Amino acid sequence: MNKLFPVLFSPCNIGNVEIKNRICKAPQTSGLSNLDGSVSPRLVRYYEDLANGEVGMIIVEYAYVDRLYSKSASNQLAICDDEYIVGLGWLADTIKNLGSVPCIQIEHCGRQRFLGPPMKSASANPWPLMYERYGQAAIPEELTIEEIHEIVEAFGKAAWRAKTAGFEVVEIHGAHGYLITNFLSKFTNQRTDWYGGSRENRFRFLEQVFTRCKEYVGEDFPIIVRLSGTDYEPDGMSIEDTIYYAKRLEEMGCAAIDVSGGDHHMMIHQVTPMQLSKGHNVWAAEAVKKEVSIPVFATGSITLPEYAEEILESGKGDFISMGRPLLADPFWAKKAREGRPEDISPCIRCNEGCLDRGNHLGKSLNCTMNPTLGFEDALAIHKAEKPGKVAVVGGGPAGMQAAVVAAKRGHDVTLYEKRKLGGYLHEASMPEFKADIRNALRYLITQVKKQNIKVVEKEAAAEELKGAGYDAVIVATGTTPMKLNVPGSGQSFVRAAVDVLNPEIKAPKGRIVVIGGGLIGTETAVQLSFDPENKVTIVEMLPQIMKDCSASDTMVYPDMMKEHNVRVMTNSRVVEITDKEVVVEQKGRTKKIAADCVLMAVGMRSEKGLYQQLKEDGVRVFQAGDAVKTGKIYDAIHTGYKAGLNV
Repeated sequence: MNKLFPVLFSPCNIGNVEIKNRICKAPQTSGLSNLDGSVSPRLVRYYEDLANGEVGMIIVEYAYVDRLYSKSASNQLAICDDEYIVGLGWLADTIKNLGSVPCIQIEHCGRQRFLGPPMKSASANPWPLMYERYGQAAIPEELTIEEIHEIVEAFGKAAWRAKTAGFEVVEIHGAHGYLITNFLSKFTNQRTDWYGGSRENRFRFLEQVFTRCKEYVGEDFPIIVRLSGTDYEPDGMSIEDTIYYAKRLEEMGCAAIDVSGGDHHMMIHQVTPMQLSKGHNVWAAEAVKKEVSIPVFATGSITLPEYAEEILESGKGDFISMGRPLLADPFWAKKAREGRPEDISPCIRCNEGCLDRGNHLGKSLNCTMNPTLGFEDALAIHKAEKPGKVAVVGGGPAGMQAAVVAAKRGHDVTLYEKRKLGGYLHEASMPEFKADIRNALRYLITQVKKQNIKVVEKEAAAEELKGAGYDAVIVATGTTPMKLNVPGSGQSFVRAAVDVLNPEIKAPKGRIVVIGGGLIGTETAVQLSFDPENKVTIVEMLPQIMKDCSASDTMVYPDMMKEHNVRVMTNSRVVEITDKEVVVEQKGRTKKIAADCVLMAVGMRSEKGLYQQLKEDGVRVFQAGDAVKTGKIYDAIHTGYKAGLNV
């Protein structure tokens, strides 16, 4: 029995298939398949790490069931024809041979077709994102009865192909706004025939899909279904609906219910950002589990093993389904089992790599905390041919990552940091709604300590570095806040916004004006607005704020600002700061804003001086993080990793 996480590492059955632990990789599109949907070496390599990482059951990403309208995205995995069985067999056997149970999710995208029109759905109501992009062409065509029967058959054949390929479990995707959800939710189902209207009628399509799949694979082969506890849509699918569907599925022989939430229109409930609570959809799993006797999967921002153990121990679920945490660290399960949770690279729920720089751009998955995702071999750490003496200047995320990678390659590494180890991660993690970043901060500091890296708490000068006999220097000196050159900007109550987030500095009170509505300005304003005594205003020159924020941030922060009465002034240029006011020009008119404190969030400037000096002096020098270009944690971790790899 595992001492730290006894329930998490206890076996449990799904139907007649035993799972060695309660950890399941949630189905999550990787974009690593070939363009025609066939299995690629990169896809197999990606799942190989997850299996080596001791995940109990791997639910392979959604595979489309027919060649007509079910495919959702480029490089999506296919299971629509017998020709794909060979490749799928390669994938299933790889997972199985490494000790994990292979499962595959089968789906039809319905109205959520990222590829764009044409599309078909339960009813002719469009997905808002597609409508914004394509207009009338994005209105899906309502499926005919004949077409519904054809899709039911396609699901059945897909299940048979999965079994034939060697998968031991099949999951039917009935969540997240795809076709089956289009039928289940009254928000997207406006049909008036026997597939619409009542709850029983809305269930009929899934009922037929499940039945046909069982007919193809046999009663003993386990089929599970993923449902949204709710789609979080107005007048959409309720938890009462989901419980009804789950109970009906159990009666029909369903082996387990995988409970998630949301759809792509309300994606923050599906891939919850750090501003929302951990275990965001666990409440729905708990509600379903009270009503059925078959296993229930809990999911939604379960990032750390202690969270998973608490959910299982308290009876809120039987399995833990994780997506993004296993992108951040495919060896999550192995490290937890070995009693090394501090070595788990944590998901910080930033949605930067997986969504904003991945799926949203039509690219393969990547991850802020895991630079090797999808490039497991190309970016693997190998011992240096000639280990040397390396200095890393700057102890922020880029510097720490670079130092750790360089040390793992066998170099003797010294890390210089003039403040304290962690750099601006301390400020970035100060707001309570960004607690996930504290996990990253602790992880990186722990890894620095475990690699026995010498940490020098002082500023490193070029002459000192040149005289210390270093074979190479990695410069990760970060940024400094930029100043706004207007009359009055030098007064004592005018400060850099990022400094206010320093936990060691007393937060301002009263009437606060934040100049700049980018990421730092917005987060600072939101944080200070939590104090009911504060009156916070954001002043932004551009027509909108949060231009540099992620898609999920732009969904969450406006609601937080509205809740806490943050005033936002766009198209506004600051012309002067007086003793008690900020003077702005907006659409040719001058306005005055009362202010007890003014916070500058007008940008950050890269510190390149040390790098340029060392380079001019002939030192072998590399850059990482904001010293290269002002960016986000993603950029810091990735450039730091590559600098450590190349030194």
